[in-house]
Formats: sequence, C-alpha cells, structure tokens
Amino acid sequence: MKVKILTRNPDEYLRETKRDIHKVPRNYDPALHPFEAAREYTRALNAVKLDKIFAKPFVGCLEGHKDGVSCFCKHPYQLSTLFSGAFDGEIRVWNLTNKICTRKILAHNGIVRGIVFSRSGQNFISVGDDKTIKTWKSEKSSFNEEEPIHTVISKTIISGISNHQTQPIFATCGEVCHLWEETRNEPVRTFKWGVDSFHDIKYNPVQCNLFAACTSDRSIILYDARATGPLLKVFMRLRANKLSWNPMEAVTFTCANENYNLYTYDIRKLRTPVNVHMDHVGAVIDVDYSPTGKEFVSGSYDKSIRIFEVNKGHSREVYHTRRMQRLTCMAWSLDNKYVISGSDEMNIRIWKAKASEKLGVLRPRERAALNYSEALKEKFAAHPQIKRIYRHRQVSKHIYNAKAELRTIREKSKRKEANRRAHSKKGAVPFVSERSRDVVQQEI
Repeated sequence: MKVKILTRNPDEYLRETKRDIHKVPRNYDPALHPFEAAREYTRALNAVKLDKIFAKPFVGCLEGHKDGVSCFCKHPYQLSTLFSGAFDGEIRVWNLTNKICTRKILAHNGIVRGIVFSRSGQNFISVGDDKTIKTWKSEKSSFNEEEPIHTVISKTIISGISNHQTQPIFATCGEVCHLWEETRNEPVRTFKWGVDSFHDIKYNPVQCNLFAACTSDRSIILYDARATGPLLKVFMRLRANKLSWNPMEAVTFTCANENYNLYTYDIRKLRTPVNVHMDHVGAVIDVDYSPTGKEFVSGSYDKSIRIFEVNKGHSREVYHTRRMQRLTCMAWSLDNKYVISGSDEMNIRIWKAKASEKLGVLRPRERAALNYSEALKEKFAAHPQIKRIYRHRQVSKHIYNAKAELRTIREKSKRKEANRRAHSKKGAVPFVSERSRDVVQQEI
C-alpha cells in the first residue's frame, strides 16, 4: 500500500530570530488577485513621489582655487583622485573622499588648458597659454615637488590636449594639430586643413587611432593617426565648444554647441546628427560621458547642469544652486555615481548622478524593494500622472523665462515656415528636420 505523508519544512514559516519578520505564504494565482494592477499603480505613484522627497543631489564642494576652474582630469586608476586646473595657472590635486586638497602646483603662466595622464599613470601632462607642455609626477614627492620632470616649449599656443589609450602618444591643438611622443621635444606629425585655430581635441577611447577636433570656423574635423591627412569635416551654423566620445561605442560622439543644444554624431554619417539634445538656454560649454556610455552630463552658461540620456532629446535631470555661476568644465566619475562641475566663481561641486539614490551599503531587503520600485516606475512610465511627477523639475527664474521666450521664437519660426509653404508652389519650401537644420555642409 502506498501512503502519502504531508510534510512541512519549518524553514519556510518559522523565523530565524525574534527580530526577523514573519514569513507569510502567498499564492501567485492571478485569479486570486483581481486588484493587482491597481495596487501596483499606487505603489508606482508612491515610489515616484518618494523620489522627489529624497532628491538631494548636492554632495559637497571643493574650495581653494583663487580663480575660475578651467579643466578637469580624472585619475585612471584611483577613483577618489581628481586633478583640476584654473585660470591663474594653478593645478590642484583633490581627495574626493575627504574633500581636501592634497597638492598644489603653480604650473603655467596663464590659463591651464588641459591635463591628461600618461599611459602608465605615473605622470601627468599639462598645457597652458604660455606655450609649454609640462610633465609632472602624479605622486607627491618630498624633493622638487613644484618642478616638472620634462618641459617642451611649443612654437604655437596650445588650447587642448588628449592622450592615446595604449601608446605613449598625445595630441595637442592650437593653431595646428600636433602628435607628440612623451619623451621627444619635437612633434612627430602635424595635421592641417585650412583652419585658423583649434580649441578642443579628443582621442577615441575605443578606436585609439581616431581623434576629433573642434575648430574656430564652426567645423568638426575627424582625423586618423594612420592616415596622411584628415578624414571628414562637417560645418555647423555655430561653433562647437567641446566634444566627448562615447566610451562604449567607437563611432559616436557628442558635441556642445553655442546654439544651446548638444549634437550626437555617428562618424559613419556626419551629414546628419543622430540626435539633438535640447533644454539649455545658454551656450553649452562642456560635456562628458558616463563610463556606461548611456548618459552624459553638460554644463552651460545658463548656470545649470543637465544630465541627458543618449537616445533622448530632453534632459532627465537638471541641477542648479543660487550661488553657482557659469559652468566651465564637467566630469563624470569613473564609478558612475557622481558628477563633478567647475564654475567661474572658483568652486568645484560634487553631485549625485541619480538625485534620490541612497549612498552607502544597502541591505538585501532594501535593495530588493528599490529594484521593485524601479520596475514599477518603468512599467507605469507612460501613465499621465506618473509621467507628470517624474518629469517635473524646479528651475531658476531666469531659466524659466528664457525657455518661454525660446519656445515663442521656435513657434513663430515654424508658423512662418508653414505660411510660406502654404502660399508657395509645391516643393518650393522643403521640410527641414531639426537634426539637419544646423548642419551646413560636409567635406571629405
């Protein structure tokens, strides 16, 4: 005779300690939960509201510079180390964990235009308005701390620098583009393409031989170090101030433009941008990608910081304070948790990349609850009430008024174009998309 015995495992319903919660068995049959969608919507709504309540993005500030901050450099191997250059030629090394300055160097006579690390990470290179390229020890030493270990005097003014990812080579820009080896006093190669001056240059972090430069004639030039000359050149209506390559996609970069927008390009088709990112009401000065390649941060003359998703046209977050003035440089930390901004009122500020994220160690149950809330917010993201709360941001009065004015100008332009099209011959006034409106021409 076959006998079936009912057994229960005590681990499924008994508590391990008195402080633990009671384990309640649950039947997941959907027929027994007719109000599941309503309960999940309420939980999603509460999760979005709690994000607004706990949104405290400002972490701290680094004070000490005597002039405006001009550039940043992140240490390639130390998350808590940041290098900053100022308009008075001073370079400071910061410990972000303790928010203190660990080293001060009077590096240049004039503005520090750029700082990069060598391939080994033991040295860093700085350039300034005094036409010098100086190599320094990255670690503080007791002997000759203020003296560079190598100095090169350039024939032209240098306005930017970028380093190769795998070789001891770096590129500088100014009147022309030069390629240098770390131990040589003369440039290895020189690139020209009928341009008065360059003001930014960036090496591709994936395809290491590619680099792009922003020029004074409103163009963006793409170079290949293996070729004899430039590859492509695209002209825009206004000047591009800075550009940043996507660290996860070798063919994508984003440039910050004077017309208040940012443009994401694919180098395989430079004639039309992949996306146009709008929300700033002032010239965009700097841009930097997150290490995941999914987002980037931008700083503008409208005294605000905005975080954009790569595939979205509008920002998901905006940061501003009453005392923060025009932004001059931006950086995204290599652990993808913090955003660092430098402004012309001599202050460096640290912000959370996610405004409502909790800092510190999370318990397993707490992490599971947060993941559940994120899943609910994503599930009900298209609902009008949740979408309204999620997108709402408080901005300064001057930004609010400027956005209303720009909206009026844009509507007026569209209405004028529609009237011209309605009273002209068919095809006389073609449709021009927003993505290709500010691109003038492309040269090969």
